[in-house]
Amino acid sequence: MTALKNDRFLRALLKQPVDVTPVWMMRQAGRYLPEYRASRAHAGDFMSLCMNPEFACEVTMQPLDRYPQLDAAILFSDILTIPDAMGQGLYFETGEGPRFKKVVSTLADIEALPIPDPHKDLGYVMDAVSTIRRELNGRVPLIGFSGSPWTLATYMVEGGSSKDFRKTKAMLYDNPQAMHLLLDKLAQSVTSYLNGQIMAGAQAVQIFDTWGGNLSSAAYQEFSLAYMRKIVSGLIREHEGRKVPVIMFTKGGGLWLESIADAGADALGLDWTCDLGEARQRVGNRVALQGNMDPTVLYAKPEAIRTEVGRILASYGKGSGHVFNLGHGITPEVNPEHAGAFLRAVHELSAQYHE
Repeated sequence: MTALKNDRFLRALLKQPVDVTPVWMMRQAGRYLPEYRASRAHAGDFMSLCMNPEFACEVTMQPLDRYPQLDAAILFSDILTIPDAMGQGLYFETGEGPRFKKVVSTLADIEALPIPDPHKDLGYVMDAVSTIRRELNGRVPLIGFSGSPWTLATYMVEGGSSKDFRKTKAMLYDNPQAMHLLLDKLAQSVTSYLNGQIMAGAQAVQIFDTWGGNLSSAAYQEFSLAYMRKIVSGLIREHEGRKVPVIMFTKGGGLWLESIADAGADALGLDWTCDLGEARQRVGNRVALQGNMDPTVLYAKPEAIRTEVGRILASYGKGSGHVFNLGHGITPEVNPEHAGAFLRAVHELSAQYHE
């Protein structure tokens, strides 16, 4: 494989010295970019983009071509590819987000679920990873990802997105045996899926626990974090002669930073409700931190964006171990010029913290 020309993202995740704070954005390939919208229209729909390795590569590269400041690429895919491969029948309703043709509601439903083979059942994702990695040609590292077992379970039980997770939480409390079986199957599936991505060329991986923060403290530990810990313990941590860092991101997980930091990942993703400096004090030197600007700051003028970037950098302070990111994904209505101002500000203002 081609040597990396820019590895500051990987170095920061491992708390090694860097020249400036590396930066990337969750959902950096997305609807805020006109070139993405054109590719999606050409492909026909969102799933056609995801399931065609050439299209997935094309949209993965678009933000890198527009923003030379980006220090990482992230695979263009969706967290719900695993439930789809388990036979749930993923589709997207306009204006309603993801839906499933089948839902999981009983122990028998869960017992019947297969554990997907990443190469046979999700081969289009592996092909996309290898295609993107080849196209990158060492430009920046490639991030692979998956949803967490708890987050995937919520979609499978609810049949789509939910505001209150009433069906999922009812199963959790009424039938914990069934919920644990579902989460265990998903943990096995995620582990093999991420390992497949690593073998195909992903140089770091992130676990997106989008809905873990909606659980009580006790339920989070038992039904979300325990299964992410299981995944991390089963991941390939070195490939192609270098370490493969793992990022664990629980949206709304600020209450449990110490527990997450002890779960075995190399880095901890933070949403914007956490103070970055306080988080650094709480986790010490155990993990790197990723985050955590409020995505809606990008609606403000470039001068205000730059001020907020400076505040966050100052909050973290001197030294490595920080990957700058948004606290969640960039939203479709953001002006691409504002995203560019954000990325430039990170590199320009962070050099002073790495002398």
